[in-house]
Amino acid sequence: MGMDKQQVLAFIKDVGIVPVIRTPSAESAVRTIEAIYAGGIRAAEITMTVPGAVKALEKVADQFGDKIVLGAGTVLDPETARICMLAGAEFFVTPCLKLSTIEMARRYGKVIIPGALTPTEVLTAWEAGADIVKVFPCGNVGGPAYIKALKAPLPQIELIPTGGVNLQTAGEFLKAGACAVAVGAELVDAKTIKEGKYEVFEQRARQFLEVIARAREEMKAAREEAKAAK
Repeated sequence: MGMDKQQVLAFIKDVGIVPVIRTPSAESAVRTIEAIYAGGIRAAEITMTVPGAVKALEKVADQFGDKIVLGAGTVLDPETARICMLAGAEFFVTPCLKLSTIEMARRYGKVIIPGALTPTEVLTAWEAGADIVKVFPCGNVGGPAYIKALKAPLPQIELIPTGGVNLQTAGEFLKAGACAVAVGAELVDAKTIKEGKYEVFEQRARQFLEVIARAREEMKAAREEAKAAK
C-alpha cells in the first residue's frame, strides 16, 4: 500500500500541479477532489483550515487509494503532520518554515514541502531536508520573475510557487524554473462550491493540465533549438 517517497515526488513533478483544496466542509473537499480527479489531476492537497480536514483526508485515502497522491496543507506543526500521516497523507505542505515539521516528515520518510519566501528561508528549508520548497506568497513578490530570480543562484533547489498561479501564469512559472505549481482559488473557489457546481472544477482541471502540457512542449522545443544552435 502507498508509494514510497521518491515515487510521490516524481508523481508531483510529473502531474505539474497541486490543487490546494480549501473548502467549507469535509464533504465539499471530497466532492471537489472527485471533480478534479475526473478532470485528470491525480494529486490534491487538503488544507488544515477545512473543518474536519483529517476526516476528509481519511475519506479520500479510502476512496481513491493509490489512484491519487494525497497531501495535507497548512500544516503548522509536527503534531498535525503526524496526525495527517496516519490519516493517509503522502506529502505535507506548510505555509512557513518550521524545522521541527520538516524533521517529523523525514523521520517517517514522507515528502515535505515547507513554505518559504526569501532566499535565506528557501536555502534554510532545503538544507533542513525539504524535498521541494514552496514559495509563498509568490504572486505578491513578482510571480514568475521572482522564481526566475531565485533559481539563478539556487538552481539545485526545487521550487513550487503558491499564490498568483492561474491559467495565464501557470506556464510562465514552469518556464521560469518551477518544478510544478500549486493552485488555490483559481481552480477551487468558494462561490462555485456554494452553488454546488462541482463540474466547473473538472473543466478547470482540464484547462490547467492543457496549459502545463503546452508550456512543457514549448520548453522542450526551446531546449532542442538551443542544442541545435550550439
